[in-house]
Amino acid sequence: MGWTRTMPVERILARSRSGDGSEDGGGDGRGTPLKRTLKARDLVGFGVGIIIGTGIFTLAGVEAQQHAGPAVTLSFLIGAVVAGLAAVCYAELASSVPTAGSAYTYAFATLGEVFAWIIGWDLLLEFGLGLAVVSRSWSGYLASLFGLPTEWFGEDATVNVGAVLIIAVLTVVAVAGIQQSARLTNLLVLVKLAVCVLILAVGVFYIDPANLQPFIPPAQAPEGGGSVFTQPIISGVFGLAPTVFGVGGMLTAAAVVFFAYTGFEALANLGEEAKRPNRDLKIGLLGALAICAVLYVGVSLVLTGMVPYTEIDTGAPLASAFAGVGLPWVGALIALGAVTGLTSVMMVELVTIGRIGFAMGRDGLLPKAIGTAHPRWGTPHRMTIIGGVVCAVIAAFTPITALADMVSIGALSAMIIVAIAVPVLRRTRPDLDRPFRVPFSPVVPAITAIACLYLMLNLNLDTWIRFVGWLLLGLVVYAVYGRRHSFLAREEREGSGAGRDRD
Repeated sequence: MGWTRTMPVERILARSRSGDGSEDGGGDGRGTPLKRTLKARDLVGFGVGIIIGTGIFTLAGVEAQQHAGPAVTLSFLIGAVVAGLAAVCYAELASSVPTAGSAYTYAFATLGEVFAWIIGWDLLLEFGLGLAVVSRSWSGYLASLFGLPTEWFGEDATVNVGAVLIIAVLTVVAVAGIQQSARLTNLLVLVKLAVCVLILAVGVFYIDPANLQPFIPPAQAPEGGGSVFTQPIISGVFGLAPTVFGVGGMLTAAAVVFFAYTGFEALANLGEEAKRPNRDLKIGLLGALAICAVLYVGVSLVLTGMVPYTEIDTGAPLASAFAGVGLPWVGALIALGAVTGLTSVMMVELVTIGRIGFAMGRDGLLPKAIGTAHPRWGTPHRMTIIGGVVCAVIAAFTPITALADMVSIGALSAMIIVAIAVPVLRRTRPDLDRPFRVPFSPVVPAITAIACLYLMLNLNLDTWIRFVGWLLLGLVVYAVYGRRHSFLAREEREGSGAGRDRD
């Protein structure tokens, strides 16, 4: 019935050049392509901009106290390894098929239309909820920094006006142009990198080795049995209390802090706007992830060395740690860094939402009007505005705790699809130019998929229920609209009609 029809790579690349696929006879020749203005440094800036945020300013303290103790440092390292494996898979596909849509497009070229729809639907969930989560965190930090009223800002607000306002402002910037978005992101990244360096440079002198002992606190695992590797899965998927401390607690924390690395795949959506995508995309992906991994591990080590893990303030862990050693001015700078850091995360997430919807609209899986770029600004303005409005509504009323785990499960499922797509595309298109190749394929992609699945299984049962519900809703939308309106479906109908006329 056409559910597994694939889009040829040549067709994908032609559609990205023309904006509507006219080079392949699929458009009217009036499409507006996205503008190629981004350099490698811009892509690294976007990557660091979206990765460094809630993870470094909040999650390190929360997971150290609740699950891993000082071993949260190793949790961040495990997360970095899994993200790195996924990044090399993204790098091969992004350099070979430099187009908007990222994992959605790769699935369309390898696994088929229904898988592409599922992953596109999944990516919209990941970045949309991620934007809502971060906007609420931003609102809370702004309230603490400037003493703003908590009835309008922060988690206690009935309607989080702060979150809505920042999404509205950034939506305007994202619509105005990718270069404007890149300039703002790079500026914000410089500020938060300076804050991270300050944390490391000053905090290292206040580390008490006694706070790091024992590095992996004794396990206090719930009943249910299992080894240190299966216990997190038992406690997560089967809805028991989360594993606390021990190796199991460290692995549970790794599944949660993986949220901190989600978003690097957003760079793969900028393939149509990179000046030299074959070179710059792999630099952006791997360079941004390496920088962020070093900072995450370093900051978590400083934090758990400055404060006993049982005494960490989960609300503002870093600011409280420096205030506790008599350096409140560093805490104020950290709050400023958090505000700027979270702003850059939201900027990149908005840009990414626009590009994913743009690719799906251009392929007919969403209304065609969404798959058009603004003739002057060269941005997917309609999808960017729609995404901004929907995310603002979600951020206004939904608490962070109900959203964060959904971001992780969405990102991990997308990475599994990308890992599978690498060997599939090598088999189906061995002739394709690959400026970057995953080493030891298919072994590395297989390890990547298994590692991502393992981390997914560490997430709780409620998260899985919400995730499955979202995917089922997506399949209904695809069956009712996307399957009949897709670009390839129209071609099939036109082809069969022409055959009947000849008969």
